[in-house]
Amino acid sequence: MPLPPGVDAPVPGPPGPPPPGSRTVRTDDGVDLHVEFDGRDDAEITVVFSHGFTARLAEFDVHRTGRDLGQVLDAVVPQGPVVLAGHSMGGMSIMALARQRPELFGPRVVGAFLLATSSGGLVSRGPLGLWVTAVRRLHLLGLWLRGLQLVAPLLERFRRRGTTAGRWFTRRYLFGRSDADPADVRVVQDLLEETPLTVTLAFWATFLDHDETAALPVLGRVPTTVVAATDDRLTPVGHGRRLAELLGDDAELVVVPGAGHSVNLTRTDVVDAALSELLDRVEERRRRSAAAG
Repeated sequence: MPLPPGVDAPVPGPPGPPPPGSRTVRTDDGVDLHVEFDGRDDAEITVVFSHGFTARLAEFDVHRTGRDLGQVLDAVVPQGPVVLAGHSMGGMSIMALARQRPELFGPRVVGAFLLATSSGGLVSRGPLGLWVTAVRRLHLLGLWLRGLQLVAPLLERFRRRGTTAGRWFTRRYLFGRSDADPADVRVVQDLLEETPLTVTLAFWATFLDHDETAALPVLGRVPTTVVAATDDRLTPVGHGRRLAELLGDDAELVVVPGAGHSVNLTRTDVVDAALSELLDRVEERRRRSAAAG
């Protein structure tokens, strides 16, 4: 994930060398992105996974991350059909890429898998939504966000990781009623806490301004699956339903009862089956296109 100017580098991840086959892609703004490979080099279709905000592969401002995703494709998958899979902010990056580079969708990007994500309007309800609406009307939103960034280094200096309060927050906002295994909660807590508050708060404006609704007709050119969880407090299930509806007839919606935002970690059987079904649809369309051409 690229860092805004003046933001400190993230806390290092787990020790040890990167996995075999890993590669670093440097973007046009000088940021190194870590890419890992798995499977056969001669596979007919490549699936590119884009992780969520402040996370990493153990589980990308969105305009910038859409460009980053496109540059990763150019660098590591320059030829052949690609299915893009994105969780949360990773899904938003896919939508941003559809707006920025629509020529990719159809010829190169042949499918999309969107997990626990939204096309916009994330902060529109609840106490935070009321607060953001108020500061917008007072023309103080930029000042408020800048204040958060200024205080972030101090908060980070005294921040404690691995706390009970941190586990409660992770459990409440990233898991559902029936999928919060304590070990999974701790894994997600550790993932999120690797990223310093200086980065987390610097990216808040991204979510407040995120609206990629205009990009959905481009994304709708290809088979798409939307996975939404009924207990997701960050990207509520209604966002997934609306996303699938706006994507059109080639979109399938999978609603996972009782799951939260980390549905990709806690309901792997459902998510794996949905991805496999999407790949079958993509392959069937490719066969029909070949026969018609």
